Amino acid sequence: MQVLKTIVWAVIVAGLAVFAYANWFRIDVMIWSDVVLNTPLPMIILSSFLLGFAPMWLFHRAARWRLKRRIGALESSQRSLIAAREQELEEDRSRFVPEEERPTLP
Repeated sequence: MQVLKTIVWAVIVAGLAVFAYANWFRIDVMIWSDVVLNTPLPMIILSSFLLGFAPMWLFHRAARWRLKRRIGALESSQRSLIAAREQELEEDRSRFVPEEERPTLP
């Protein structure tokens, strides 16, 4: 599976490199009326992609962090509930079964 993933990424990078090479001409980007930026087209496309990708990536990382913390808290709560329930069951068994009749584990 890792080989397939590597091949897919290699094809994507090669396609982007061919696109960048074929479209490497400079364009004028007017930021304000008196500020004009003369930059290659692939740089404009890359910066636009990163401006859209970065906030979504940060949101995704924050959501994963929040969910991992929540899962950890729930697992901890579950462990403590299981331990309390086992202790309660052991107390119930000791109340109803005399000590000498209790089975022992090898």
